[in-house]
Amino acid sequence: MSNSAINTSSITFSPSFSPNHAWTPPGSSPFRPRRDPPLLEFSLLRPCPGSLLLFLVIFIATVYFMSKPRSIYLLDFSCSKPPVTCRVPFSTFMEHSRLIHKGNMKSVDFQMRILERSGLGEETCVPPAMHYIPPTPTTGAARDEAETMIFSAIDSLMEKTGIKPKDIDILIVNCSLFSPTPSLSAMVVNKYKLRSNAKSFNLSGMGCSAGLISIDLARDLLQVHQNSYALVISTEILTSPNYYKGSERAMLLPNCLFRMGAAAILLSNKWRDSVRAKYKLVHVIRTHKAADDKAYRCVYEQEDKEGKVGINLSKDLMVIAGEALKSNITSIGPLVLPASEQLLFLFTLIGRKMFNSKWKPYIPDFKQAFDHFCIHAGGRAVIDELQKNLQLSAEHVEASRMTLHRFGNIVVFALV
Repeated sequence: MSNSAINTSSITFSPSFSPNHAWTPPGSSPFRPRRDPPLLEFSLLRPCPGSLLLFLVIFIATVYFMSKPRSIYLLDFSCSKPPVTCRVPFSTFMEHSRLIHKGNMKSVDFQMRILERSGLGEETCVPPAMHYIPPTPTTGAARDEAETMIFSAIDSLMEKTGIKPKDIDILIVNCSLFSPTPSLSAMVVNKYKLRSNAKSFNLSGMGCSAGLISIDLARDLLQVHQNSYALVISTEILTSPNYYKGSERAMLLPNCLFRMGAAAILLSNKWRDSVRAKYKLVHVIRTHKAADDKAYRCVYEQEDKEGKVGINLSKDLMVIAGEALKSNITSIGPLVLPASEQLLFLFTLIGRKMFNSKWKPYIPDFKQAFDHFCIHAGGRAVIDELQKNLQLSAEHVEASRMTLHRFGNIVVFALV
């Protein structure tokens, strides 16, 4: 028999006896016919070395594949396009600004300078409520904007992928400024009649990083729930009570830069989707700076001296973004950079710590790890700063600049 099989032997044990010594069961007459004692049978399993080795290999392979993180695939994405009637050329924006800020030409001139240096084009869009004079940012108008943008993005995505609403297992919606009750995620569930056991999450107040935070959350959920689809929706609703009507310059910036839009992304952890997926999620790195007071207040919702609510963009915003970038570089560098770049970075770091702290820090060449860069279109200054710090060419940042020019600063483009 082969060594790789399990040998089974049947051994029969029988007590010794002779015809002259017949066995009689206890309590029975010796004159009854003689009966042989019952046979005792044992089956012994004797594992062979080959069998143990095969079992060990199967066990290790099973543990490895069960503990290995599931692959996450991006099947497709879709961005909603606002109606042409929502476009706001510079001339229209400034004319409305003059009518709204009567008697305060300093605010009007400030907004004009911001627009001229912003990198925005003439085809960016604001919601219908912002076209009125004065603007009418009501809750009803905000809901209308959310439904228009979110539903159009989802409809386009489902048409591209062929996914039905009943196939969605996880739903994540993020919107920083508009957080109604019922939530935006509940609005999506109600519109598309998602299953009652679908996992639904609504994120708010997380600014431009909300898109990546949503991806991070979706990744963690897809590691737990196998064979699932995750729908991630990222948007910013401008028609909200936070639309600023005052004259504080730091709070007028969002009115000049932010524009309307929404994006929907479909993620999957099903192995069969690897064939048709556009991308595979490899790393998600998040650096949290809220423990620092300046970082915590760099984008801050507040009231001005006149009690008007708005979003204050601190002058320290770019410095804080630079610090966050350094932290991210330190975290993601070892994961993606070639060994040569990692060694140069390590030697420079050791030299600054041990010999001279004034040494210029070495910025790794991320062009050796990535072919394309998707920089958040938060404004021309944001793109310029990242291009400088990462030593990127004009070609590397062209996509982000054109996104800013065509659509403006939209939180969703921190995601797609």
